[in-house]
Amino acid sequence: MAPAQRCPLCRQTFFCGRGHVYSRKHQRQLKTALDRLLLQVEAARRAIRTAQVERYVPEHERCCWCLCCSCEVRKHLSHGNVTVLHGGLLEHLASPEHKKATNRFWWENKAEVHMKEKFLISPQDYARFKKSMVKGLDSYEEKEDEVIKEMAAQIREVEHSRQEVVRSVLEPQAVPDPEEGSSAPGTWKGTNRQIASTSQQPSYLDLPSATELDWMDTGQPLTFTGHQDTARVGNIHSGATPPWMVQDEEYSSGNQQIGPSYEEFLKEKEKQKLKKLPPDRVGANFDHSSSTSAGWLPSFGRVWNNGRRWQSRHQFKTEAAARNKQQSHKEKKRLVS
Repeated sequence: MAPAQRCPLCRQTFFCGRGHVYSRKHQRQLKTALDRLLLQVEAARRAIRTAQVERYVPEHERCCWCLCCSCEVRKHLSHGNVTVLHGGLLEHLASPEHKKATNRFWWENKAEVHMKEKFLISPQDYARFKKSMVKGLDSYEEKEDEVIKEMAAQIREVEHSRQEVVRSVLEPQAVPDPEEGSSAPGTWKGTNRQIASTSQQPSYLDLPSATELDWMDTGQPLTFTGHQDTARVGNIHSGATPPWMVQDEEYSSGNQQIGPSYEEFLKEKEKQKLKKLPPDRVGANFDHSSSTSAGWLPSFGRVWNNGRRWQSRHQFKTEAAARNKQQSHKEKKRLVS
């Protein structure tokens, strides 16, 4: 019996020696794997004459699996911010190591001989790809220069318009003579500016009083907010207590407690625990606050009653059924009424 061998294509262990590579299953798996790789090789071959150069994106870091070399190969060739599409795969297919691995793979798996040349790139084709790659890089740089020039022109145009706006705002505005009238040429601009300036000036009716103009004697550019009487009540700037720290009159008289006390909280917590227990449990209706003598014994649940236990159990079930029947009868009466 032949020793066990592992087939990576079929993913199984076989004991028939070299005869496995001639089996129908192995040839079918081999053809499927080669067709999958052939699609990527043909896409790379189309880039030999016209190399495509693009701006680098993270998707260009993809790798493809080389079936002949049993390793991952970078699909594209990237340098800085520039990526040459299918450059990495073409470089690998043209390498002598890939050619040796392809010959060994074809010999071990008994693949079709006329298919081997499709997975190899000749040195002449790779040299042609290098020339087209140089042309692609030159055209890409030209396009980038044009884009940079367009962006620079847009920036200069925006800067020029901004300077025009600033200059129009900062230039002195001439006030026209009121005796000339509005019929003179070029007076409509002056009148508009005069109207805008007069609308901003305060009228004589709104002039402040003499007492409010005392603060202007110092000559400092301050905003007058009116006279404030702070003799009785201070503020936080004069060292007084902030209003949110002052206690209200209704709470300042005594220390009134807010919310329930700790004892009430514990009682409510104990009630919540008892609600989770079954209502028909032993001792549920027992009054713990009642006073008992020293010889008291619990009488609930018929623990200390005479008779057998099964009699106590049946009696308890009978009483429970009667109690439920009475409750249902009361609910029917209430619904009828």
